[in-house]
Amino acid sequence: MFTQPYRPAGYNAGYAVPRSYSSMSTGTTQTSTMPPQVPVGSPMTSTGTVVPTQTPAFEQSYIENILRLNLGKIGTFYMTYENNSEWNAKIFKGVLEAAGRDHIIISDPKTGVRTMLLMVNFDYATFDEPLKYSYPYASGSVPPTRGCC
Repeated sequence: MFTQPYRPAGYNAGYAVPRSYSSMSTGTTQTSTMPPQVPVGSPMTSTGTVVPTQTPAFEQSYIENILRLNLGKIGTFYMTYENNSEWNAKIFKGVLEAAGRDHIIISDPKTGVRTMLLMVNFDYATFDEPLKYSYPYASGSVPPTRGCC
């Protein structure tokens, strides 16, 4: 015999409950009011009012964001390919044309050949000129402290 697991009142197992719905058996309409959607971790006052927070324009200093700030620069990209019988590590040099979350695209300035490199294989990059780097915190603010490693 199949039994439903215990669920606290108001629990909907992740399914959206419509604001209004029709009962097929009686033809009546019932209305359910849903609370507003609030991001997890939002600060609240003692009365339950959600305090709006500003979303930073630049999320964090992820590698992809730093690379995007430096499009057009020539870099040397060091990649490692595990379990590869021909070569385990390879070095690519070229103009950084695009940087995505999971890939970068570089081009050879002499031949124009473009190469897409996967970030999963990326070890590090070097550049012969200064890099643009926009620190993700507003000037004068203190970044959150994190433990090492």
